[in-house]
Amino acid sequence: MGRPAAGPRVVSLVPSLTEAVAATAPGLVVGATDWCTHPPGLAAARIGGTKNPDTAAIAALRPDLVIANEEENRELDLAALRAAGLEVLVTEVRDLDQAFAELARVLVDACGLARPRWLDEAREAWERVGRPPSPVAAVVPVWRRPWMVLGRDTFAGDLLDRLGVRNVYADHAERYPRIPLDELRAAGADLLVLPDEPYRFTADDGPEAFPDLPAALVDGRLLTWYGPSLAAAPGALSGALRAAVR
Repeated sequence: MGRPAAGPRVVSLVPSLTEAVAATAPGLVVGATDWCTHPPGLAAARIGGTKNPDTAAIAALRPDLVIANEEENRELDLAALRAAGLEVLVTEVRDLDQAFAELARVLVDACGLARPRWLDEAREAWERVGRPPSPVAAVVPVWRRPWMVLGRDTFAGDLLDRLGVRNVYADHAERYPRIPLDELRAAGADLLVLPDEPYRFTADDGPEAFPDLPAALVDGRLLTWYGPSLAAAPGALSGALRAAVR
């Protein structure tokens, strides 16, 4: 992965941001959650999950900065880290533009790094995307037992909108509503979009519940992570969506 870069010792509680920092400056991330799977081979202490981090273990690493997210992490854990004297940067990412702004804030402002080339490549990749004139109405489950779907104001929903997919629950009062299966089937969708995370939907687990809808199985990392994968996301996601609606 190259020589460690100079900069702050970072503990990241957000898989997307773990990858973003580690890919930009190898060696800065000294602690990460069990869900931080990228980049592969990351050499960092594991400090628990995003919702149940070991705050004492984090403090023992003596990081200069802890990176968190208002959706993925709990305020009580962040408060405990602040009480231990640690600097905690909390991000908010509800759409693509906000993702780019927050990535720059983390990497450039907080970590003191040069703006990485991949960040500009990702922005350029998304700027080349043209919204189709006729969006396809879709249901986008993110969990089952119970069924949960994308609702309003989500990063993944914004990406799909830019690719010509209209989330039928985009105006729901909740961001991740629980909807009974019979209501999902009657929602008026023309497409089912199934990411493989957080729930691991597969060809044999998910599409069978919606026998009348074509299903697009998509890489959950490309749909929900904001980091280096954003550069490849528009092409790969568009391909999966086109294949499903042919």
